[in-house]
Amino acid sequence: MNWNNFEFYNSEFLWLLILIPILAIWHFLMRKKDTATLTIPSIKGFEKTSFLSKFKVFLYVFRLFSLAAIIVALARPRNVSVSKKTKSNKGIDIVMAIDVSASMLAKDLKPNRLEALKKVAVEFIDRRPNDRIGIVVYAGESFTQTPITSDKGIVKRTISELKWGQLEGGTAIGMGLGSAVNRLKESTAKSKVIILLTDGVNNSGNIDPRTATELAKELGIKTYTIGIGTNGMADFPWSKDPRTGKLQYRKQQVEIDEDLLKEIASETEGKYFRATNNASLKEIYAEIDTLEKTKIEEFKYYNYQEKYRFFVFLGIGFLLLEFILKNTLFKSFI
Repeated sequence: MNWNNFEFYNSEFLWLLILIPILAIWHFLMRKKDTATLTIPSIKGFEKTSFLSKFKVFLYVFRLFSLAAIIVALARPRNVSVSKKTKSNKGIDIVMAIDVSASMLAKDLKPNRLEALKKVAVEFIDRRPNDRIGIVVYAGESFTQTPITSDKGIVKRTISELKWGQLEGGTAIGMGLGSAVNRLKESTAKSKVIILLTDGVNNSGNIDPRTATELAKELGIKTYTIGIGTNGMADFPWSKDPRTGKLQYRKQQVEIDEDLLKEIASETEGKYFRATNNASLKEIYAEIDTLEKTKIEEFKYYNYQEKYRFFVFLGIGFLLLEFILKNTLFKSFI
């Protein structure tokens, strides 16, 4: 019997087991009244009695066992095996539009903005097993790095390989958003989401961010926008050392068009976030993860194996044993 899946369907009947010790005590106290007494001048002829008389008490014990077994049967013991099946809806299609301009190498996040983002984005993807995800990258122009797919291995590999220098310089927020919208326009998912991340202002590209926003709004695509960068000054790359080829940094004022990002989020019923350090960036993706949940339905199937029959037969067996012994071995002592 598997005790981990064992239960009593009518467990209230188990309270009747309290009667067992009460009846046992009552029988002990009343046993002398149940035995007839005979006054005679001498008991010498009765000194040698059968040892079976000492076991007469077991007849009552069998009766108590029978009662206990019947009570347990009334409580309806059974084993319950549970099988589960989960079913999700069409899930959520998510496109992450990521700024890969040179400013993403700024060191206000550690080791820099782009590397900090890559780590957090991979963790976010790991928490979305039921969703399809695509990657759009943009700087002075934009393109789809990975189409929307359910293969999380491909998406994570794409993110890990992101680097600066893939595109022309500048920050084309409108083109990044437009490319993400274009990826989602044919989607049949119940929910469509864009996560747009940038660390600057829209200064290039031939698509106005507000035009792309209107298109996302018409298609019912919710957009979460993230401005990444500390408040104040940060170390930005500004040139390469001609001898070593390494980037050289200098302090610059962080500029993020927060008004534009707030407008995009508001118009598409999304939300704007500001990530000023590694911890806040991680918290932002964690919050988006809680805001956009795929509905999962869990179906449980129960299989019951009734065990009360065993206790019924056990109770009948004890009664039958008492009856047989009472009318055979103990007949002359009753």
